[in-house]
Amino acid sequence: MIKCNVTVCGVIGRDASTRTGKEDKKFLSFPLRVAIQGKDGQSGTVEISVSKDGNEDEAVGYRNGSRVEVTGTMYLKRRGDKLYFNLFADRIGTASLDDADSLKGEMSFRGKVGKNIEQRKDKNDKPYMVFSAFSTEKVDDGFEYQWVRFFCFGKERDAWLQPGIKVDAIGEMNLSAHNGKINLSCKVEELTQYVADSSNYNQ
Repeated sequence: MIKCNVTVCGVIGRDASTRTGKEDKKFLSFPLRVAIQGKDGQSGTVEISVSKDGNEDEAVGYRNGSRVEVTGTMYLKRRGDKLYFNLFADRIGTASLDDADSLKGEMSFRGKVGKNIEQRKDKNDKPYMVFSAFSTEKVDDGFEYQWVRFFCFGKERDAWLQPGIKVDAIGEMNLSAHNGKINLSCKVEELTQYVADSSNYNQ
């Protein structure tokens, strides 16, 4: 499970359309294109599928090429080589042409720790920890896996943190582009071991 509370600034990629969801409730939908900077100086573009409760009258206000700022809850889904971003908007506002593309927010992650857990020290000799973990989603007869790189600053490694352990992590999310691919990382604020019980057995 990867869920993010975000604020995103970008450009609408197509005029908003109106669709009908569960219980015949109408919502509007459009793609939002956001430029993501890479450490190598090159940028990549992510396309976020934005949806919000609304009707045809409201959809008219969201035109192709308009710059907007969207706040809401974003879910990430891996399908093969492609990573999908689905954002359910609480608020959509107009952004100025001077506002740079951005995607900021807090990530809530549940998944399994990978093989390598590194304990490092920064230039001020303070400890920090780096590891990767993956979230699993059952799709049809198989599974999809999405990896996230985690940075835990000012923290020594807890004894329970071992490869293969399930964790719950909350922290500042970050997207970066490298060789045309989008990398996902998180600056951890809270890290706990996830232990299933009868009430959340199916999660």
